[in-house]
Amino acid sequence: MKRNLAKMTLALIAAAAFPCHGALTPPRDVAFKAGIDGTEQFYMEMLPVDFDQSKNYDLIIGLHGHGSDRKQFATDKRPECASFREFAAKHGMIAVTPDYRAKTSWMGPKAEADLVQIINELKSKYRINKVFIAGGSMGGTSALTFAALHPELIDGVTSMNGHANHLEYENFQDAIAESFGGSKSEIPEEYKRRSAEYWPEKLTMPTAFTVSGNDTSVPPGSTLRLAAMLKKLNRKVMVINRPQGGHATSFDDGMSAMEFMFKER
Repeated sequence: MKRNLAKMTLALIAAAAFPCHGALTPPRDVAFKAGIDGTEQFYMEMLPVDFDQSKNYDLIIGLHGHGSDRKQFATDKRPECASFREFAAKHGMIAVTPDYRAKTSWMGPKAEADLVQIINELKSKYRINKVFIAGGSMGGTSALTFAALHPELIDGVTSMNGHANHLEYENFQDAIAESFGGSKSEIPEEYKRRSAEYWPEKLTMPTAFTVSGNDTSVPPGSTLRLAAMLKKLNRKVMVINRPQGGHATSFDDGMSAMEFMFKER
């Protein structure tokens, strides 16, 4: 009896920590032929459990971090990923988590082309209303990059522990160079083009940032500057800044950021 009571107590604590307001179908792999180079690429798709082909749905895209792949935001228990799935379930959204050239994407040209293709194909397949994009770390950076490159496709952005300036960023340079097609010194304009900080006027949609003061993997300086500039442009912006935090976003902060992105659209 005591053992069962203890299990029930733990279950209630877990439910309180990660509440579930809706449900998504288990993630399923979807393969497609990339238009940019003819390779086979993948994303994972989760639908509301009561999905109806005749109804309209919002779409949310989750972008994984460096060294991971499409499975991270679809299955990982880390708070950023759990909040993504909870948010999609709560609002009855279609949730998609692409490889975008995993595992070291950083939203280079091929990853960008893949994501444009995925969005267009999903719009042909389903009745899509608004399109939102969120990501953590490399994914948070890539969400900002993609939104600045294709503002016509995105209705809201959440960047969790990302950066906004590839010209100043110094980590993971070998992977970024491979993704972008050259080093920072070789093709600086490409690095600038993929740095959201240089194109604040393109970010016309609600944008939410979570940052941490002790984040050395992806320092928050450029995203804080971008957020300040967006506020000057009278954009809808939220910044959740945890000065003592490291390279992570809590479940509650992730939910709050995505709720802002969604409600302010």
